[in-house]
Amino acid sequence: MSFYLDVRERGEAALRTGLIDLAAQLLTDEGSSALTMRRMATTAGCSTTVLYRVFGGKDGIADALYREGFTRLKRRLEEAPRGGGPAEHLASLGRAYRDNALVERNLYRVMFFAVIPGFAPDEQARAVARASLDVLRAAVAACAEAGIFTRGTDPDEVTDLLWAASHGALSLELAGHYGGETAAVRYRALTTAAVRAFLADPAAPWPP
Repeated sequence: MSFYLDVRERGEAALRTGLIDLAAQLLTDEGSSALTMRRMATTAGCSTTVLYRVFGGKDGIADALYREGFTRLKRRLEEAPRGGGPAEHLASLGRAYRDNALVERNLYRVMFFAVIPGFAPDEQARAVARASLDVLRAAVAACAEAGIFTRGTDPDEVTDLLWAASHGALSLELAGHYGGETAAVRYRALTTAAVRAFLADPAAPWPP
């Protein structure tokens, strides 16, 4: 049974998600030249008509990959454990961000590495991206309100620097410069350093 015949039985939403995953894998395995309606239709075992119905065209595939990447990131961040207090929640979000990048690495490349020539997300797509970071921003604001950060700390600044630290460490990991436990240790060290710069008590322990 072809991919299409199998997944269409689960409904339109499952079909769209499956086609997005298929497109992301094609992009990773064969490069952007494989991201055509005909190539995708052949791989999925469906007609190009199905793809036009789901995505509207090739540009729609790129847009769907970008949005889906950030949608999944937001979902994973929202599901991160909240127990223990604001600091523990923020640390949990850092772990969730890395977990998402490793699980969804095909989509992560679309989100951040400009792997589809000519694709530029429109304002609506960028709004989806910003919404995922609002989860992180809210956790940073909660830490500020709890007095964990120095008085007057700008939550937007902390969010941006923590995001930059996370992405920097992950970019090196995904590029193969280091992996395994070393990658996890490097990631935690860099993100902890970014947070510690704003702590009201710099000597206070930070959750692992």
